[in-house]
Amino acid sequence: MSDKPENAPAQAPTEAEAGGTSLQRMAARTGKLESLLVPGLAVLTALILGAFFILAANPLARGSWQAFTQDPLGTLGTNWTVLRDSYLALFEGAFGNPAAAVQAIRNWSDTGETRPLLDAFRPFAESLTISTPYIFLGLAVALGFRGGLFNIGAEGQLFVGGLASAYVGYSLTGLPWYVHLPLALGAGMAAGGIWAAIPGFLKARTGAHEVINTIMMNWIAFRLTDYLLTGPMARPDGLPITPVILPSAYLPALFPRPMRVHVGFFLALGMVLLVYWFLWKTTWGFEIRMVGANPRAAKYAGVKIARTMVLTMGLSGALAGLAGASQILGVDHQMVRAFSSGFGFDSIALALLGNSHPAGVLLASLLFGFLRGGAARMQSIASVPVELIRIIQGMVIIFVAAPEIVRGLYRLRAPRLKEVQPATSQSG
Repeated sequence: MSDKPENAPAQAPTEAEAGGTSLQRMAARTGKLESLLVPGLAVLTALILGAFFILAANPLARGSWQAFTQDPLGTLGTNWTVLRDSYLALFEGAFGNPAAAVQAIRNWSDTGETRPLLDAFRPFAESLTISTPYIFLGLAVALGFRGGLFNIGAEGQLFVGGLASAYVGYSLTGLPWYVHLPLALGAGMAAGGIWAAIPGFLKARTGAHEVINTIMMNWIAFRLTDYLLTGPMARPDGLPITPVILPSAYLPALFPRPMRVHVGFFLALGMVLLVYWFLWKTTWGFEIRMVGANPRAAKYAGVKIARTMVLTMGLSGALAGLAGASQILGVDHQMVRAFSSGFGFDSIALALLGNSHPAGVLLASLLFGFLRGGAARMQSIASVPVELIRIIQGMVIIFVAAPEIVRGLYRLRAPRLKEVQPATSQSG
């Protein structure tokens, strides 16, 4: 029998327990810091290595090396100038010229002229416009990853979402905007969700791999787009373009032309919060993450694996379809054959770079959007092909997918959590 009083206060944690708790918290904080540091260093490393590709692609930089033995300082100076101008053009193409922006603000304050102000901030707004479909698509693939599914069909889901929203946008007439716009957005989401749920259903019922099925669904979506744009959905003049959607289905623009940024960007930000809430604050989200982490344990816990797979793919496709709808309703206002330049395939990289977390996907999407936004100016100013941005993006993915390379380059020590033995209870 213990001589401890029945109503005695609980004992304070032992030193071992307290030390173990502090160590675990420190390791957790270190892990969170590394989750931000490694992708940041991956981007930095890709930009550094990209400098060599810039020098190789620029005729002036290549030619300067012929005189290296006679004038080494001049050669190095020429190469430095090329690099400086290239990355400066990339920055200004993505964010705009800071000096010009300040001058435009002063001019607007003095005279009230808005045109110089819009021109100064147009590059930044254009980068946000490019980032908008990236955010939706990155979230789509990340949601699939969280459920243990590789949705490589985001590009096809983007196309069918664009087709559905365009059809609703131009075919339904006489509706007010507060009815027409939600219907067009909902049509895009529904089309993408159904298109992705088919591979999810096949995976759940037959075990067919979702990668193969989503690739096949991509090609079906592409050929379906060709058929519809040359047939039932073609313009009256026969061009392979849909009619322009009605203004009642437009996603409102935030600023006058030449800016193209629209309300869809804030809708994408809202989806980031919604996906985070769904995955980490709801029962269905917990089941999706459980199935992705350990399907056998999830099944043992009573989770319906087949239903969760179909739900995961359906929600993933709905987000991808919403990307197509936002692009049609906010930017293009009609569907064309060359609707996407690989946004859906880039989304796989975004999910990897963002560690399949909504906040990480948002940052990765903004990064890719700003890189693509600045690529055109880099080509026109520094004679660097826009394809170089693809190379930089690819190197970012390589370094993120292989973090040991980054740790080795920068001599980072991988965080380790020491095993703490639980304190044994003592009985009197």
